[in-house]
Amino acid sequence: MNMSGQFLWVIFPYVCLVIFIGGHIFRYRKDQFNWTAKSSEFVEKKQLKYGSILFHLGIMPVILGHIGGLAVPKSWLEAIGVSDHLYHIGAVYIGGIFGAATLLGMLILTSRRFTIKNVRRLSSASDLIVNSLLLFIVFMGMYSTIVTNAVQPEFDYRDTISVWFRGLFMFRPDPSLMANVPFSFKLHILSGFAIFAFWPFTRLVHVWSVPLNYVGRSYILYRRNRSN
Repeated sequence: MNMSGQFLWVIFPYVCLVIFIGGHIFRYRKDQFNWTAKSSEFVEKKQLKYGSILFHLGIMPVILGHIGGLAVPKSWLEAIGVSDHLYHIGAVYIGGIFGAATLLGMLILTSRRFTIKNVRRLSSASDLIVNSLLLFIVFMGMYSTIVTNAVQPEFDYRDTISVWFRGLFMFRPDPSLMANVPFSFKLHILSGFAIFAFWPFTRLVHVWSVPLNYVGRSYILYRRNRSN
């Protein structure tokens, strides 16, 4: 491939992953006090509730579907009886349902952040960029799944994108595999790696702050002060 192909499908992904790992280490060591997602719930609750529920309900199955489709070789699925037709049904229909929930949730959350004056005032530039980029990533994922797969039904990303993706983590990336990948898939992939580069410097770091200690923590008791 030419130099642009080498940059897009070898250099750029590795740069994003290095920033993702190094940025998290730096942020955790130097900026733990801001390792949180600033809440705007007191400004507006209704859209936040519905948008957040839809987004989180959809994003986890979507992530699991991406892991299965990219990390598990096609031959392994065929060995356990998952045919191309069966996989296609799961990817398009089941994945489409959860993808639609994710997209609707992101539309609500992004609209809320940009259109409600007080929420926008509380938002940093990184908040606005992250919301916009996540919305674009989810939209391109849905477009690729629904539209591109319908227009180019012969394209199977497991023969190209998945092989290239696994090659990245084995330090044997083959950019030529991406030469004939539809443009919508390419945009989805590149924007996905871009969000990994932004991740350590935004509110997305709160994903790693799972409050597991809450399970065993004692209840907080509130008592009325009867002297007042």
